[in-house]
Amino acid sequence: MERSADPELACPVTPVVDIVFSRWTTPILWALHEYGRQRFVELERRLTSITPKVLTQRLRQLERDGLVGRTYHAEVPPRVEYEITELGASLGPLFAHLTTWADAHLGEVERARRAYDAER
Repeated sequence: MERSADPELACPVTPVVDIVFSRWTTPILWALHEYGRQRFVELERRLTSITPKVLTQRLRQLERDGLVGRTYHAEVPPRVEYEITELGASLGPLFAHLTTWADAHLGEVERARRAYDAER
């Protein structure tokens, strides 16, 4: 099997990491999965540290990637709702596995960090 000289091309999970683990993607997907269809302002209230501009950008990117669906209701005033798509929900087992790993190993990571920092 020939390997690519470019490490980003050689690693098959790099595109997945770029899509799923960019800042705010996992909290947005979690909120939509946990609470269902939501309006922008509802997401904004749940994710208190995100700015409206960044939330808009992330939602657009997630919609572009097919992980989030956007429904526009032509009412007065207009209403827009977001929901996780089937493709977005298919990431559930990945997140569950990462949660299991975190529960089992984050303590070790913290201990390693403290040991490393103590040596410096």
